Amino acid sequence: MDKFMYEALKEAYKGIDAGEGGPFGSVIVRNGEIIGRGHNQVVKNADPTCHGEMQAIRDACKNVGSFDLSGSTLYTTGEPCPMCLGAILWANIEKVYYGANIVDTAEIGFRDERFYEVSSDPEKKAALMDCLDRSECLVLYRDYLRKKGRTSY
Repeated sequence: MDKFMYEALKEAYKGIDAGEGGPFGSVIVRNGEIIGRGHNQVVKNADPTCHGEMQAIRDACKNVGSFDLSGSTLYTTGEPCPMCLGAILWANIEKVYYGANIVDTAEIGFRDERFYEVSSDPEKKAALMDCLDRSECLVLYRDYLRKKGRTSY
């Protein structure tokens, strides 16, 4: 067994043994060292964003003092959901290794497929989301750029 996946499994067991959430644990590795750890704490924190990957990303960012985790690899017990995948991309994590896939995860009662359906079906996405007051928000964006000393990206 891979030593870092073993550490992700230990994180998952830590969470389920404490009753903090589902069987999801993660570690983030850079230069052969673990820089972040996390396990699912959705139940403990009453917060649906506290997935194992999210907790490991938060921990790694705190530990390295940056939101940029370039050069790192994430090991996780379950295939990342769309929210976690988004965070992985925002954090610049370069590689992800996962144990169980989304089909395996659905078989134990988790519903990741719903999120893939909404994001890939334009009608379902439109039923959930709608653009509102775009022009006012674009003023905000221009103000942001001006405060950064830029006029465009």
